Amino acid sequence: MPHATLLGYRLDQPSFRYRMLSLVGALEAAGWTTHLERFPSGRYGLRTWERRELLRRSSVVVLHQIKLSGAEARLFAALASRRIFDFDDAIYVRKPRHLGEPADDSWWRRQKFAATCQRVDVVAAGNDVLAAAAAPHARRVLTLPTALDASIYRATSATQDDPPTIAWVGNPENLVYLEILRPALARLALRHPTLRLRVICSEFPDWPEVRIDKVPWSPAAEIAALGESHIGVMPLTDDEWSRGKCAFKLLQYMAASLPCVASPVGANTEAVIDGRTGYHARDAAEWEHALERLMGSGELRSRLGQAGRAHVESRYDLKNYQARYVALFESLAGGKD
Repeated sequence: MPHATLLGYRLDQPSFRYRMLSLVGALEAAGWTTHLERFPSGRYGLRTWERRELLRRSSVVVLHQIKLSGAEARLFAALASRRIFDFDDAIYVRKPRHLGEPADDSWWRRQKFAATCQRVDVVAAGNDVLAAAAAPHARRVLTLPTALDASIYRATSATQDDPPTIAWVGNPENLVYLEILRPALARLALRHPTLRLRVICSEFPDWPEVRIDKVPWSPAAEIAALGESHIGVMPLTDDEWSRGKCAFKLLQYMAASLPCVASPVGANTEAVIDGRTGYHARDAAEWEHALERLMGSGELRSRLGQAGRAHVESRYDLKNYQARYVALFESLAGGKD
């Protein structure tokens, strides 16, 4: 029976849950055994050597978001017969320290990224931007967009009579991107006093000029909160880190039949089709215009929201993602490149 080992820095990390944990059932249904293992950061070489028996008995090993030094990548390749490097962020750079600054770059980070790409059989990238970054170093690259099960999301029940509610879901470290929206929301709040920004997170902004609807994150709370919202938003700066993001929150909004407004950066442009599933917004004026247009028309929100749901189901379907990944595992285990 073939065996798959899935390695990640944190097994509760959202990207690991959506990209790796979602594969376990599909792999086991296809006759595989699976093992999920936390891989420590740092301790280069030693951490791999300590897992030598696990690596040797695995048919396929996946490194999720894990970069290896050149020497460790060679050791890893010697111990694991078939290897996949899976990533869905621009981990060859680091997130900018402050909003509007360029991504933090370093030779060491780039070197580890290149060495890891070079010593695996396949790089599985979450979007085309990431695939292009890996291509110069890898023997084979596949674009496998992060997917979701749209069936667990219910279409929004928010009506025109409800207070206009704009939703944002994400991790605390990404709250800074909401500052891009703040001037537009402040002006909208003057004209629409019941407007609220629904933040689904473990931390929340404190804006006196905009009503913040605070929803502590949990899987159930996230789905329920989106199902009672009108619009989903994803503001981003345009830098090398942001261009590598996989726009997953937009997929969640669209699965809940919410029209979206998003910065046209990286994978956002693939998720939100301007004028069909939502709108692109490049500056405060465009954010204000797009949001007010959607706030004012239930028919427009419904039309764009339905198109968004169909887009998610056709392009980002979880079953298709699982089938493609299982096929990749089986081709590698069978000795086919």
